[in-house]
Amino acid sequence: MPTPDKAAAVAELTDKFRSSNAAVLTEYRGLTVAQLKTLRRSLGENAQYAVVKNTLTKIAANEAGITLDDQLFAGPTAVAFVTGDPVESAKGLRDFAKDNPNLVIKGGVLDGKALSADEIKKLADLESREVLLAKLAGAMKGKQTQAAQLFQALPTKLVRTVDALRAKQDEQGGAE
Repeated sequence: MPTPDKAAAVAELTDKFRSSNAAVLTEYRGLTVAQLKTLRRSLGENAQYAVVKNTLTKIAANEAGITLDDQLFAGPTAVAFVTGDPVESAKGLRDFAKDNPNLVIKGGVLDGKALSADEIKKLADLESREVLLAKLAGAMKGKQTQAAQLFQALPTKLVRTVDALRAKQDEQGGAE
């Protein structure tokens, strides 16, 4: 029978899984308290990094409707619960892991779909949502400009063609 403390911990973790856009499971073995503090800061305001018990986390994930591989729960585990842009948090984890090889990204969840460590690294390689939206807007504006130039070129070309025909007709008419 679970103790009230464990039941409360599972309920809290379940709530975090449900309210998060993404969750990234990491192994933090060998990191100092100061390094963990730096990691928490590097994740930004939209992510919460918590050291968790494997069994309780697995139960909470199942209760939240998320199926995770048992291999993710080997060794000491910490979870980054992301409520904002998952790309920003994935970049923060990736960059921190480059400087601190003791941080190992095991895998995670994005919008209810399980992700491998490689998929999280690919996510970190994406540009932020704002940059992608700006590029999309720029591309759309460029296409509109091209379309406007095309529509403007058609009447202009028609006028030039008519003028050329008139000039040719005048030349031929004047020669006779």
